[in-house]
Amino acid sequence: MKTLWMELRPLLLYIAAFSFFINLLFLVPAFFTLQVFDRVISTSSHETLLVLLGGTGVALLILLLLDYVRTRLQNVVGIMVDERLSPPVVCAIVERAARTPTGMRTEGIRDVAALRAVFSANGLIAVFDAPWVFVYVFVIWMFHPALGLGAAFSAVLMLGLAWLNDRISRRSLENLQNEGRRAAQYVESSLRNAEVLQALGMTKRLLVRWRALQDQIATMQTSASRSTVAFTAGTKAARQAIQILMLALGAYLVLSQQASAGVMIATSILLGRAVQPVEQLVGSWRTLIEARSAYGRLQELSKDFERSEPHVTMPRPEGRLSAENISYRAPGSDTQVLSNIVFSLAPGEALAIVGPSAAGKSTLARVLTGVWRPSSGRVRLDGADVSYWPREELGPYIGYVPQDVELFDGSVADNIARLDKVDSEAVVAAALRANAHEMILTLPKGYDTPVGEHGSRLSPGQRQRIALARALYGNPQLVILDEPNSNLDGAGEVALAQAMSGLRQAGVTSVVVTHRPSLIAHVDKILVLAAGRIQQFGPASEVMRDMQRQAQAIVDQKAA
Repeated sequence: MKTLWMELRPLLLYIAAFSFFINLLFLVPAFFTLQVFDRVISTSSHETLLVLLGGTGVALLILLLLDYVRTRLQNVVGIMVDERLSPPVVCAIVERAARTPTGMRTEGIRDVAALRAVFSANGLIAVFDAPWVFVYVFVIWMFHPALGLGAAFSAVLMLGLAWLNDRISRRSLENLQNEGRRAAQYVESSLRNAEVLQALGMTKRLLVRWRALQDQIATMQTSASRSTVAFTAGTKAARQAIQILMLALGAYLVLSQQASAGVMIATSILLGRAVQPVEQLVGSWRTLIEARSAYGRLQELSKDFERSEPHVTMPRPEGRLSAENISYRAPGSDTQVLSNIVFSLAPGEALAIVGPSAAGKSTLARVLTGVWRPSSGRVRLDGADVSYWPREELGPYIGYVPQDVELFDGSVADNIARLDKVDSEAVVAAALRANAHEMILTLPKGYDTPVGEHGSRLSPGQRQRIALARALYGNPQLVILDEPNSNLDGAGEVALAQAMSGLRQAGVTSVVVTHRPSLIAHVDKILVLAAGRIQQFGPASEVMRDMQRQAQAIVDQKAA
């Protein structure tokens, strides 16, 4: 955010400078009126009128050009806010969503849009124009002190209305924003389970809950809108009343020969200009409040994308993986999911992680990829901590298939190429390594087949095999597979086993979370995990013998 402000500061200064000259030129119509009434009419001078008219015309033309440039600068500022913030905000959202998927939020994208909107709206201009209220009041004071006092009172009244509007509506508008986001998130999260909703007939019950949220929002919106509309209407009415009263005061001064008719009309024009920014502020108050809240959230989110420091680019790893006293606790929880995990793998070794449900196997897989940072301890790849290895550099060296496979909207080739520009040779090579090439060719358009949103046009087994090809794209040195055969048929199981055998032969370090013995036959070591702790770790043959011995002992004990 600091870098953004440094880039925006010159443009905002230009906007402020343009606002200065624009407001200065807004004095011209008032003085034109003053001169017409006090000099032209009284002297019947056509020449003076023509000179005044020409000068005013030139001033208004300059005003038009300055206002146009200022508006264009506003749009440039809005575009810069979007272009500079959107990429790092999306990256930060993805990083946070990967660390805590249950708390995944997309407000950051909407917050960038809100910030862009406020920089492109009238509210920003009103902020720059507001200080000129005091200049206009001073000029009116120069016409006559009584008029100056009336203008000052008018300005204070309008500013007081703006302040009161802020005090009354700020909290209700912020609460309304929070509840609106909560309702939207509830629907978004529920749609991920649309299949369950339909199958179990839960849609109407979901609708009842959503309607309750919407009713709550409607009540809050009615309350917030009532005060906002009331202040907007009150501000407009106050402005009209002020104009009339000031015109009446000017007329009184004219009748008592304390001021001229030109002063009366010029005061009315200047007063209208003086209270206009305040009225714009009141009208744009909700937008400004939303932008302020959005800026606060982006400021907090910016901690994730402003911490990057220059670093040395690491060489391609060989695949030496080590876990050093890893412990993991979910954010906001006191429960240890993993405790004191210690093991190491040499380049090219294959490890199977086995254990009962809720043992922490998938959590360990995520920690090994560096997506989740351990609460304590280190995961090192060739001696480097993967948590602090930039993802854009580490990603090509890692292959990962999560337990719940998700594909991106696009073609099969797009997904295998990791959304990069499709290199046909590399894509086919990855599919061949995953033994998915023949399966892909059976699809309607082969590698160009659209997979649909979340891969909806493919079967779970097909998605899993394409995800394996994506994991092997680019010849990674560390491949982590979390239940990669959960949706595979017999042919898919065979293809996966062959792929794992090929990884061992190619010297690629691999870690697989599995319950099935068909994959255990292709690993060098086994790690048995229970309640987040290592129960056994060692060569596959030894661990399998121990597991069989323990299972036989349990059977004998039950038989006895």
